[in-house]
Amino acid sequence: MIPTLEWTAEGVRLLDQPALPGTVRYVLCRDHHAVAAGIKDMVIRGAPAIGVAAAMGIALGVKVSRAQTLAELSPEFDAICETLRVTRPTAVNLFWAIARMRAVFAALAASGATPPSIDAIRQALEDEALRICADDIAINQALGRHGAALLPAEGRVLTHCNAGALATAGYGTALGVIRAAIAAGKKIDVFADETRPYLQGARLTAWELQQDNIPTTVITDNMTGHFLHAGEICAVIVGADRIAANGDVANKIGTYSVAVLAKENNVPFYVAAPVSTLDLSLASGAEIPIEQRGAAEVTHLQGVALTPEGVAVANPAFDVTPHRYVSAIITEHGVARAPYTESLARLAANSHAQPAPVAGSSRARA
Repeated sequence: MIPTLEWTAEGVRLLDQPALPGTVRYVLCRDHHAVAAGIKDMVIRGAPAIGVAAAMGIALGVKVSRAQTLAELSPEFDAICETLRVTRPTAVNLFWAIARMRAVFAALAASGATPPSIDAIRQALEDEALRICADDIAINQALGRHGAALLPAEGRVLTHCNAGALATAGYGTALGVIRAAIAAGKKIDVFADETRPYLQGARLTAWELQQDNIPTTVITDNMTGHFLHAGEICAVIVGADRIAANGDVANKIGTYSVAVLAKENNVPFYVAAPVSTLDLSLASGAEIPIEQRGAAEVTHLQGVALTPEGVAVANPAFDVTPHRYVSAIITEHGVARAPYTESLARLAANSHAQPAPVAGSSRARA
């Protein structure tokens, strides 16, 4: 699989996902402002990938800083973190990754009477960003192993949006479960709904699974109910951008509709996400901020107008699926089931025990 993002000597390279599937190219970000733009403009997308990109953006911002002392760097570091923090409001992994980078900086700043050198700070932040990246891949692989056991020996699985290697540092969450199930010998093929308006399913999931020779059929979003009712789907599995303490799940717009249809047709609806996607500070999904994106994503497709000029447009990027529709939440530490206020709290308590980094992972590659 082509890497989603890379740390290089020149800067952070982001796979240009709006160009897929027609063109495979990278955007080279030479400072944190460019990384922030890449996140906001969805050059890179998917909650775990956004978190990794933000960590790399912070490390890059400090790397190119002209500050000579800790006193000069501290306010600049805060500004770098803030620039990345405000890029997208829903995916909690963004804030989790920034908090990890802030913790490293704070520990260095408080490390003794003699302040650390700027070069030492730069190296420590680079190391932490690369550690976050390597951890993400290991987490996804562990998550995949837990989730694979939930899928049948043979059948078709429906996905919504893209929660694969393209949405993470590698391997994927929802698609990671599918990859792990196939690696375990299960015969799984995939229905990828198109996921309007950004077409992550039609453009990205289908392309990604095609690279791995996993049988995939693209359907339009409004075909989902038909195929569930016809008994052609044995399970639904999606990713998440934020999960509240009660198990309510924020994910790409349209997820709620899929979950309701799955429950109506007695098909299990699974959510695959790392523990870093949990936000136990929120009692329910009603507290999750929902990003509103520009009208052009709805009114146009590759520059071609689809709607009358001047028509009103609403474009929420996410919706919230109430926990009663969720059969299980799959994490790297195990599978949570209702009551989620209890099971998610237990998994979060174990989150300090991160999986070991992937053997042979490179400092420079995601």
